Amino acid sequence: MATTKPAKLPVTVEKPTPYTFDLGLLLANDPNPLDLSTSSSDEPRQREQDLANIARDGAQSLVNQLLTVCPISSTADGVLLSLPQPHTPLPREKPIPQPKPETKWSAFAKRRGIAPKTREQRKNLQYNDQTGEFERKWGYKGANKAGQDAPIIELKAAKEENRKDGTTVRGDKRREIREKIKRNERSMRKNLKRNEK
Repeated sequence: MATTKPAKLPVTVEKPTPYTFDLGLLLANDPNPLDLSTSSSDEPRQREQDLANIARDGAQSLVNQLLTVCPISSTADGVLLSLPQPHTPLPREKPIPQPKPETKWSAFAKRRGIAPKTREQRKNLQYNDQTGEFERKWGYKGANKAGQDAPIIELKAAKEENRKDGTTVRGDKRREIREKIKRNERSMRKNLKRNEK
């Protein structure tokens, strides 16, 4: 039994009010009212078919407009169609971000002409000439923690005389790192308070 081919739909689309296009966004606006009164609410299949026909007409008119207005060029990669610049302003999903308030450091750096560090300077790697390998500057097994776990530590007499009771030479480096972290946190809190005013 031979299968019947579906009838070809017309290429031209005629509407009472013509479409408006923004080819840069591949957008076709149909100003005609959506009339589904002929589709019974008891027949969802017919309503789906009517909606599909309206969508098909919009897509066909957009393709027609693209092929008649946009320049077409043939390249080694295939046929290319160059779209114009879009002219429909699209709303933002989120509001425009507010500029960050200036911190004390950024104001100081601007006055002194201090440039921010480059990507290369921010890298947490450095070459160790003794081992012949790259190592971290800080963090886990960082070079700034060198000597903390050494079995023998050289003592300096002047430092030992002024040492506080209950402190050891092994804890000096860790204590210095903790104090530096606390200083940074305090300065961050001061910046936040200053910017809230």
